[in-house]
Order: sequence, then structure tokens, then C-alpha cells
Amino acid sequence: MQIDAFTHFLPVEYATRLAGLGDTPAATNIRRRVAGIPAIADLDLRLRQLEEFGPDYRQIISLPAPPLEDVGDPALSAELARIANDGLAELVRENPDHFAGFVAALPLNDVDASLEEIDRAIDDLDALGVQIYTNVSGAPWDAPHLRPFWAKMAERDRMVWAHPSRNQTFPDYIGETTSKYEIWWTFGWPYETSAFMARLVFDGVFDRHPDLKVLTHHGGGMVPHFAGRVGSGWDQLGARTPDDQRGDVETSIARRPIDYFRLFYVDTAMMGAPHSLTCVLEFFGAEHVLFASDSPFDPEKGPGYIRSTLSDLDAIELSEHDRQLILEGNAQRLLRLPISGREA
Repeated sequence: MQIDAFTHFLPVEYATRLAGLGDTPAATNIRRRVAGIPAIADLDLRLRQLEEFGPDYRQIISLPAPPLEDVGDPALSAELARIANDGLAELVRENPDHFAGFVAALPLNDVDASLEEIDRAIDDLDALGVQIYTNVSGAPWDAPHLRPFWAKMAERDRMVWAHPSRNQTFPDYIGETTSKYEIWWTFGWPYETSAFMARLVFDGVFDRHPDLKVLTHHGGGMVPHFAGRVGSGWDQLGARTPDDQRGDVETSIARRPIDYFRLFYVDTAMMGAPHSLTCVLEFFGAEHVLFASDSPFDPEKGPGYIRSTLSDLDAIELSEHDRQLILEGNAQRLLRLPISGREA
């Protein structure tokens, strides 16, 4: 089996509803995605593309950007979350040979509504977990008002998919107002993911909820590639910090920072860079790595990153045991997927 744990699709009713919001940034975003990447919304095209990968390949689907909390007020975000999750669940029910499950969207500008939608999506729709973005309309995930979310996900024992969120309004330099050359995406997203992970670590989220499962996109961002700074660097946290800045480095975590970073789960969506994937595996270990392609955001607009990610796994040294864990074993264990391959 090949269970692709991080792919994106737009259910019809959700896409229609969002595109109908006029000339808002969210509506423009969706219209551009549908026009530029047809397989993100065209189910027949998507299913035709997937046939290339045989009867044992299946996707786990979630919404693409924008985050629902950036779309409108809390009432609208909650409405769109219900529409999106109903649509994703229907796609899985009607296409079980291609979609192994879905990840629920949340209206995180209303934490109480999000907690209710978590229960509804899991209990009524069989969601595998929920997708969040690495900030909530600019707020960090260690903000006190978001703590009930982590408690709920620990209680439900379901995976949290963490997608980077950063756009051109995040400048490259403090003296500018926007990012140039899409640096906000190419380098900004790995940084954003890493900052998200660090804020959870130093806030003690894993001390409060030791069994929490968080899947970070694109191999855990910068973390595995800067393991020396994460390790011995953060072992010196605060050693050279001036007294008037002590509040910025205070933490009550019980172990070395690097030990907590290894608790995250990560995916293989490295976009055709096997050397990067080797680094990811060396840091996190095969038990914490799930196969994922980020389809359909490749230059081919669908199958390209699936093909290149499978090629990456073929190009690096992997035992058969570790290969099985990455391609299907970890997903089946962590996401409770009682599925097996089909007859060719």
C-alpha cells in the first residue's frame, strides 16, 4: 500500500460557496487555484491521474489554503467548515479505492465552534484528524486561548495536520512591507513550520499532553537540517540573554529541547530532493515519517510530486521494514486505517 497522507482537494459545494464571496482575497485564491490547478477541484481528472499509480495507492485529502479563519467572521468560518467537512467525507465515502480518509477543517477564529466541529467531524463523519495552519490569523499556537484545542485533540487521540501559513505580507526585511520573489513561500514556509514547532515545544505542550500527535508538512521544516542548532544551541537557552529579556526565554519544559522536536511526525513531501529526505529520516526516524506528496501542487498539476516522492524513496537507503512503515504502516497505526491493497 501507498497511503499519501498530505494531499489537497476542494469539495464542489465548498469551492462554489467560497468563490461566491465576491472579490475577497479568499475568493480570488480559490478561483486562481481552480483555474490554474484543475485537479484540485475536478474529481474525474483527479481520479484519472491517480490510476497511474496502481490499485494500491490512496490519498488522504484536506483543504488547500486559505485557512478558514482568514476567510471571514467566525459565523462564516464555522459554516464553511461544516460545508467543507461534509463534502470531504462524501468524497471518501464515494471513492474508497482512491481516498483513504479526510482531514477536517476548523474555524479557528472561534475556538468553541472548533471544539464542536472536531467532535462532529470525528464522530459523525469519520475524520482521521484535523488540519490547522502554523498561525491563527497571526497568533502563535502557544497563545493561552488556544490551549483547549490541544487538550481536545489529546483527549480524542487524533492526528493534527500542521500546514505552513505565510504570504507575501510577511516581509523579507523589517524595512519592507512585502516579500519579494515568493521568498515568503520557498524559505518562509520552512521557517514558519519550525517556529510553530518551537513554540509548542517551549510552551510545554508535550509535557501537558505527552501522547499528542502532530504531523508537520514538508519534513518538519528547518528542524532536521539544523539539528546542531536545535540540539547544543538550545541547550544554552538564555545563557547569553540580557536580564531585561529573560521573559522571552523562560520555559518550564522537563527535557532537552531537541528531545521534544523528535516527538513530531513529519511527511516526505520534499519535492524531489532525496538528500533532504535522508536528513529527515536520520533526525526523526522511520517510525515518525509518513509518505506524502502535497499533490496536486507540482508543475504537472497533479501526478508530478507523487512520482518524484516515490522516486526519492527508491533513491535512498531504506530497509524493507522502514519502507513499509513510511508508505503505509505508520499511517495505518497512527490514523486507524483498517485498509489493505486491492487486487490489480
